[in-house]
Amino acid sequence: MVGGHTPGLEEELVFGFQFSEQPSALLKFLNGLSGSWNIPLFHYRNHAADYGRVLAGIQVPVAEWAQPKPSLDELGYSYRDESDNPAYRSILSSNGVGSL
Repeated sequence: MVGGHTPGLEEELVFGFQFSEQPSALLKFLNGLSGSWNIPLFHYRNHAADYGRVLAGIQVPVAEWAQPKPSLDELGYSYRDESDNPAYRSILSSNGVGSL
């Protein structure tokens, strides 16, 4: 997570998920999102557990910000909104605060 300004950051929502370790988990996730949304950040991590942790940034036009949470609720995956997480914002902000 090193770099500069990401275009569209102002339209990006960030969520932390727990995905089950099943072959169809990622496909289920992708099918549950609108085809017009972009996923510029996707970080998967698993430490020998029956689930993987995912951090996903989803670019959603501001006018559609009410739509992702109902879509994510329907998936049934445990998730949390990390969009206002200060660590995330400082690393990826356009003002360079926290850049490495």
